[in-house]
Amino acid sequence: MRTTVRRHLGKVVAGTAIAVAATAVMVGITLPGTAGADDTGGGKGGPSTRQAAGQQQGDTGAAVQPGVVEEAPAEGARGEGRDPLTDDEIARVEKIALDRQQFNASEDVDGDRGPQRLGVDLAEPAADEVDDPDAPRRAVVSFYDYKDDTLVTRTVNLDTGKVEGTGARHGVQPPLSAAEQSEAASLLIADPLGAGLKADFKDATGKELSSPDQLQIAAMIYRAVPGAEPAVLDTCGEHRCVRLLPKVRNGPWIDARSLVIDLSTRKVVRLSG
Repeated sequence: MRTTVRRHLGKVVAGTAIAVAATAVMVGITLPGTAGADDTGGGKGGPSTRQAAGQQQGDTGAAVQPGVVEEAPAEGARGEGRDPLTDDEIARVEKIALDRQQFNASEDVDGDRGPQRLGVDLAEPAADEVDDPDAPRRAVVSFYDYKDDTLVTRTVNLDTGKVEGTGARHGVQPPLSAAEQSEAASLLIADPLGAGLKADFKDATGKELSSPDQLQIAAMIYRAVPGAEPAVLDTCGEHRCVRLLPKVRNGPWIDARSLVIDLSTRKVVRLSG
């Protein structure tokens, strides 16, 4: 492969080389195996989502219907103490945490109504509950609102089914969800700066690259470093920006680290230098 693939984006490299290079700039990121990158996390179809939605509304003349937040499901299987959250618990607290007002007032990574779901974690017990075997189990649900670049967290008491605390912070960028990684790849593929990625993919496979589903993707949050990038990226950290490490399925990694995708503005930028 190394002797037959032409270098377009920078280089197509073997898995070991890119993994070592990426480790130096990534914290808490695990490169996907053959199964992990298949989890798209509900990605919704790429950069044309907003445009397509607008065209559809223009064609039909129908008004946008109010969003609906589902009722929380039945309790289902429950853990005890510090047991990991069960699937039933996760599904239940996600519904409890997302009230109708927040749903209608926020946007996800595609620009659709409702915040972007990031994850659910078991909450640490309160200081006075550490040694209490009957202390309530709580879960912290995290969302990202792309409408105003806000990380929203809600603490839900699993015993009472009530929200006990809410937090909202700007400039905090937790790891990307699978849906966000997929959307970042869609934006890159559709952008003129993605031409090198598509050319390298075709060299490696003989096929055209048109969808994130053709790739295995790892990603890392990009934060602005003063003086080290174009001024347009100075807001990265306040905005949700990402660098991708795409891999041909069952093939080589493609080095795309010189490109940054700003998911908040839906723009792709090449790093200087």
